[in-house]
This record gives sequence, C-alpha cells and structure tokens, in this order.
Amino acid sequence: MALPDKTTKAAAGALVALSGLYGLLIGEVLLARKRIGTTDEVPPLSDGVYGVDFPGTPLRVLLMGDSAAVGYGMKQADQTPAALIGFGLSHLIDTPVDIATVAKVGARSSHLREQVAEGRSHRPDLAIIIIGANDVTHQVPPRRAGRLLAAAIAELRSLGADVVVGTCPDLGTVKQLPQPLRVAARILSRKMARGQLVATLAAGGRAVTLADLLGPLFVSKGDVLFGEDRFHPSDVGYATMVSFLNAGAAASWRERRSEDYTGAPRDYMSVARAATEASEHGGTQVVRDGRLARVLRRRR
Repeated sequence: MALPDKTTKAAAGALVALSGLYGLLIGEVLLARKRIGTTDEVPPLSDGVYGVDFPGTPLRVLLMGDSAAVGYGMKQADQTPAALIGFGLSHLIDTPVDIATVAKVGARSSHLREQVAEGRSHRPDLAIIIIGANDVTHQVPPRRAGRLLAAAIAELRSLGADVVVGTCPDLGTVKQLPQPLRVAARILSRKMARGQLVATLAAGGRAVTLADLLGPLFVSKGDVLFGEDRFHPSDVGYATMVSFLNAGAAASWRERRSEDYTGAPRDYMSVARAATEASEHGGTQVVRDGRLARVLRRRR
C-alpha cells in the first residue's frame, strides 16, 4: 500500500486546521451573541404601499431573508429595510411600490422555500433576498446554500418575479470576533458570497455584492453605521445596504420595461470571472446575459 505523499499530508493538515478554525469561529460567534444579547422586540410593521402619489399600478415587492431584511434592532417603522426599499425604490422608478415582508430573524437558505410559499399570495413582480450570514455561522456548505438559493430564485421566477439577491456580508469586520478568527470569518463569508453569486446568476437573478458593506466604511464610521449591539447595522447602516439593493431593483425594473435600457455600463466576462471580481467590490451588481455576465459597478 502506497504511503501518502507530502502534498496529500499537507492538504489533510490544512483541512484539519480549517475545520478547527471553523469550530472556534462558531464558538466565538455564539459567545459574541451572548455578550451582545438578543431582543424579543419585533421591528414595527412597515409593509404597504409607498409612493402613492406616483401614477400607475404599484410594483409588488417581496422582501425575503434573515435579520438584515427584517431590520433587527430598529424601533421606528421608517428605519426598517421594507420602508427604506418602498420609499426609495418608488422615487427611483416614479412608480408606487407595494412591499410585503416574509423575512425572519435567524433564517438560513433552507428557510427560503417556506418564505416563497408564504409570499405567493402577494403575487410579487420583484423579490429582494438578503441571506447568507446564518448559513456561515451554522456551517452550511456554500454549495448547498447556493443550491437552496437557486431553487428559491427559480420558483420566484416561475411566478413571474424578477429577483435581486444581496449576498453574504463580510463577517470578518465584526470586531466582536478576536483575531485570527476574524480572518477566518472573512474567508468563509466571502466564499459563501461567491457561491451565492454564481447560484444567483445560474438561476436568472441579479446579484448585489454586500461583501464590503461592513468594510472600511464601517471601520471608519462604526459609531454611526453599527447599531447599539455592535453586531447589526444601525438605521444608517441599513440605509447604506438598501441603497445598493434599490439600485439593483431599479435597474431590474427598467430592463423589464425596456430591453433597450442602457442606463448602466455593460462589461461582459465569464460568470466565474464576474463572481471573483464582484466578491472583491462591495455594492457591485452582476447579471447573467446568456453564457456571459455583466458587472455593473456602483458609481462613487
């Protein structure tokens, strides 16, 4: 029987080390959450029609995902993602927006199927999904999370809805995690985001990369962009996230209305290259176009 070579041994050792770091990461996340504490308070209900003064039939939007979509920690209705999307998007497209939220705190990609079922009665024209962080902390493999996300997107599209996905944020920016676990968190969350991006494109959705949402801006202005628990966004932090998502939603709406829409630069490349590039630039939108993909960068 042949003995394993040095390369095989090194790979096995690296795998064991990564598994150990993953276990430590999960433990530190749980400890951080315990130190931070949780709240049973539910953000105010902010579903409904926004932009009622605009003409036309309201665009029906379904908001899905985890606590980032719910607006964990917000105490005023106008600070929640639903309200920020409804108000902001209606003014971007000059059309009323009727938004319904089925997102749940703690949700993972495995919960998207039941959220789609719950939201069917809203008959969405557009679905916005924010998911991934809890998949990382619950050790869900990126490929499995991606398959579950793709299945939800496919079902939404079969209902006639366009889909915009906000990919997993960079968990390595959470200062509650000590080094070197923060580095591991960054690697794992970016790997999750890349898998989500590929899955989204394959299923016909539009991806908005949020990897840098808690990046340099949150480091330099953390006192403003982080909430009281220093773990979830503040009202300004949520508004920053929603600004990325609304841009993607508005572009999706315009493209649905006109195939000739050219409001954003078109930079064609392979799906794999687009996924790699987008994972390095927060707020980037990626849309599949045949066998290629378009990377739409946010103007700064």
